[in-house]
Amino acid sequence: MNKNTVNAQELVEQLRTGVINRRTFIRRASALGLAPALATAVAYRVAAQDATPVATDAAEDVFASDGSPSDIGTENQTRGEGGEIRIIQYQAPTNLSAHASTGYKDFDAAQLVVEPLLGYLSDASLYGVLVEEVPSLENGLLAEDGLSVTFKLKEGLLWSDGEPVTAEDIKFTVEWVLNPDNASSSKSKYESISGVEVQDDLTAVVSFAAPNPFWFEPFTGYTLGSLYPKHVFEAEGAAEAFIINPVGTGPFKVTSFTPNDEIQYEVNENYREANKPFFSSVYLKGGGDGAASARAVLQTGEFDFAWPPGLEPDVMASLMTADALGAEVPAPPVNVERMAINHSDPNTEVDGQVSEMNTPHPAMSDPAVRRALNLAINRQLIADEFYGSGATAGVNVVNGDPSVYSPNTSWSFDSAAAAQALEDAGWVMDGDIRAKDGVKLDFVFASAVSSRRQKAQSVIKQNLEDIGMRIQLETIDSGIFFDNSVGNEQSFSKFPWDLMLYVMPQGSTRPLSYMAQWYSGPNGENVAQESNSWSGSNLCRWRNEEYDELWRSTATETDPNALIEKFIALNDMIVDNDVLVPVVLVGGGSLASNKLRMENLITGGFSGAYANIANWNLAD
Repeated sequence: MNKNTVNAQELVEQLRTGVINRRTFIRRASALGLAPALATAVAYRVAAQDATPVATDAAEDVFASDGSPSDIGTENQTRGEGGEIRIIQYQAPTNLSAHASTGYKDFDAAQLVVEPLLGYLSDASLYGVLVEEVPSLENGLLAEDGLSVTFKLKEGLLWSDGEPVTAEDIKFTVEWVLNPDNASSSKSKYESISGVEVQDDLTAVVSFAAPNPFWFEPFTGYTLGSLYPKHVFEAEGAAEAFIINPVGTGPFKVTSFTPNDEIQYEVNENYREANKPFFSSVYLKGGGDGAASARAVLQTGEFDFAWPPGLEPDVMASLMTADALGAEVPAPPVNVERMAINHSDPNTEVDGQVSEMNTPHPAMSDPAVRRALNLAINRQLIADEFYGSGATAGVNVVNGDPSVYSPNTSWSFDSAAAAQALEDAGWVMDGDIRAKDGVKLDFVFASAVSSRRQKAQSVIKQNLEDIGMRIQLETIDSGIFFDNSVGNEQSFSKFPWDLMLYVMPQGSTRPLSYMAQWYSGPNGENVAQESNSWSGSNLCRWRNEEYDELWRSTATETDPNALIEKFIALNDMIVDNDVLVPVVLVGGGSLASNKLRMENLITGGFSGAYANIANWNLAD
């Protein structure tokens, strides 16, 4: 057990016995390294499970911070007075329907239009986006037994088409996501919900099948929480139309969208804050490469903001000169650039699909091969040379919250040990490649186009060929690689290769849904397959009943100390089984023109690059 867990136990006991109130618990637990949202959830569960009176301060809301997204300098502005702002995003968006999307590039582009009920502040605490207040025990919106939560919408909210936002939209969104016919990429994260009752136009009560310490996750943030308009989806073909032209509550609406190219947005005249947004329109240009997008902000000034360009440290340094026209927006290292390992066979077609979940990979099914992959890669060199911006060698899959960061794991770069592991398992050299029982260690390794990813791929290729593997590299345009369309045969969800390199956002301080990437579900229903239109979040096709049982147990865990340990155990099961290679813990952020106010651009590690665009304005 790690030091943070021991300290957390002491604080829990003080809270349980009434020595400290919840606000004090939150503050002290956060100081120990627990993210505020995790600390507040622990406090909530302690109160729900223990009959002992707990010290409280009714005037204080412990679940939300008292803050809101930074809005410095917006008080006296006029909506639209800033004219057009130009954004360049080298990974071009293809889909603006968040619950049908699978990658950053689409989630980010959608969040100008479609919003969640709750959001994360830069310190990871929660705030109300479309609701009056964050549910808590203090305000009575969280049930003591953890079986329900009540959301009260802000009054007067309108969709961008002028229709009122109601609690029926909350109910509809949940039902749409859970309907298997819609093949929603968010489905597995909503399955704890047993029903939604609409009490009145502004009030919805969400019920859970079991006490749910993760009640907020489906309703929070840009990857999971987007609210859909019921009235729009009632029309024939509306779901497909929404991909191109969503109706939302955000500060902007789409006027034109060419997938994999560009988007033109204009002010949503029905946005709830009369003096926002400051800019009248947004032009988002997709495509190109990270270096070109960085130059367009830092050197030519053609664009005002660049989505994280993913540049090597030396390239960034060459652009970030004393007379540069912009700067990097700080962003903490939270997400893992991983080399995913295909546990199914991408070279055997079964009932019309490759990488079929019941067809094991002839080489990756051997633990020795996966162990060799982890030992053979020089993660530190890749982090230092190609990622920079606070990047470190990857160790764990759960990051960003010290309380659930496993102390039990480690990594090493040891080519000799990797080769010996293969030798001991019977993978012996056959010419210039290792083989066993007629199976050769001959792999295809894919990634989306990105200069640093291609350089990382090259290092990994050399590392693996040094131990007797043969590696063929493939690079695919990001608009194709991350496009989950059923007809796309090069989508990362179909995983038609042996290995692939990519980042999946952790998306939450409570990463239960993130950990569903390795959860199979009953009959493998969460594995990306033809039967679910490849919408399952388990892309690597790894199936492990012990992991599934632990994930399900974590989803309903009410003891705060056990919850921390279960997250660590889930992480350790992935790392110890060499399910993937966590190559680099990625840091670094977007690039912004010096004319923009930096304080209003910073969103932290669990919100998208454009999460606070309603408050973007000019520096003094």
